[in-house]
Amino acid sequence: MAARVTREAYVAETESGTGLPASLEVAWGLRERPAKGPRPGLSLDRIVDAAVRIAAAEGLGAVSMGRVAKELGVSTMSLYRYVGAKDELYVLMQEAAVGAPPEAPPAGTGWRECLAWWARAQRAVFRQNLWLLRIPTSGPPIGPNSLAWMEAALAGLDGTGLREEEKLSVLMLVGGYVRNESVLMSDLEAGMQARGVGPDESLRRYAAALGALTDAERHPAITRLLGSGVFEYGGEADTDTDFDFGLDRVLDGIEVLVESRR
Repeated sequence: MAARVTREAYVAETESGTGLPASLEVAWGLRERPAKGPRPGLSLDRIVDAAVRIAAAEGLGAVSMGRVAKELGVSTMSLYRYVGAKDELYVLMQEAAVGAPPEAPPAGTGWRECLAWWARAQRAVFRQNLWLLRIPTSGPPIGPNSLAWMEAALAGLDGTGLREEEKLSVLMLVGGYVRNESVLMSDLEAGMQARGVGPDESLRRYAAALGALTDAERHPAITRLLGSGVFEYGGEADTDTDFDFGLDRVLDGIEVLVESRR
């Protein structure tokens, strides 16, 4: 009964004009932080910080209301004065990790350079916080930092002649590319760590396996690929080159649309 009453009290506190949970209204500065918690020193910031520490050290799967409460030395139910559910906590963790976007390119910078800056900045955040990639995408951005990133990208598209719905689609396209590439790199790196090999050795083994499994008659294209030396890994520079290549191709496609509007 105590758990249900606490939860219902929390839900009642979320009823406002924004439709946001109370914790997100706090993040926006629209609601005062609870003056007194069930335990001295407990706060929304401490809860989020503890959850981020757990995710960074053990992965997102280790984060739960109970685990965070244990980290802080409080009861699980005491957290519900500040956060309504784990999904809500995920949003707050994401806000804390992404932070505000870095300084945008100067005024007058072309839209293509602005989007490239935005994409690389987002990728850097993902690379520093790989657990972010495991948060399910359950809705559009709504936190203050997330919307600041959105604003930065939309502002970079000013003057392109694109319709507003097209600008939003461009953001989804570029953001989706960044996220997909980041997930792929994260998964590949995790696989190499599990096997105890580095990038050079991993590609060497893959090239050796391809050489043993294929031949020029049945797989002429793969044979040419192997002969080109493409699997000679060059470290981090190679992953950056691959990312930039894909990003440039995405921007090439957007450029065709922009030019058609002019």
